[in-house]
Amino acid sequence: MYNPPQNIDLLITQAEEENLYFKLIEQVNKDFSLANENIELPSSILPFEFKNRVQDKILHLIQHKFGEYLNLLYIIDVSEAEVKKLDGSDLIKLSEQVAFLVLKREWQKVWFRKYY
Repeated sequence: MYNPPQNIDLLITQAEEENLYFKLIEQVNKDFSLANENIELPSSILPFEFKNRVQDKILHLIQHKFGEYLNLLYIIDVSEAEVKKLDGSDLIKLSEQVAFLVLKREWQKVWFRKYY
C-alpha cells in the first residue's frame, strides 16, 4: 500500500530502499523537460545534491519565471490545494516546501508504476 513520505529526506531514503532512486531521477528529468525547464540531473547524483538542485531550480523559477513555475506544477500535477496552503513570505522556505511537493508527486508516479 502506498504510504506517502512525510519529508523530502524520508522520500529519498524510501526511493533508495525500494531501488527506485534512479527511476525518480528519470521522472524528474522527464517532467522538467516536458515543462521546457531542463534540470539534467545525472543518475550518479547524490541524494543531498539531488534535493538541492531541485530546490534551487524551483527557487529560480519562482523568482524569475513565475509562469513557467506554474506550468511545471501543472505538468507534474502537484496538488493546487497543497501549494495554496504554503506560506510564501520566505522564498527559500517556500522553494523547499514546493520541492517536497514536486518530489512527492514524482515519487508517487514512480511507485505506482512499479507496483500497479
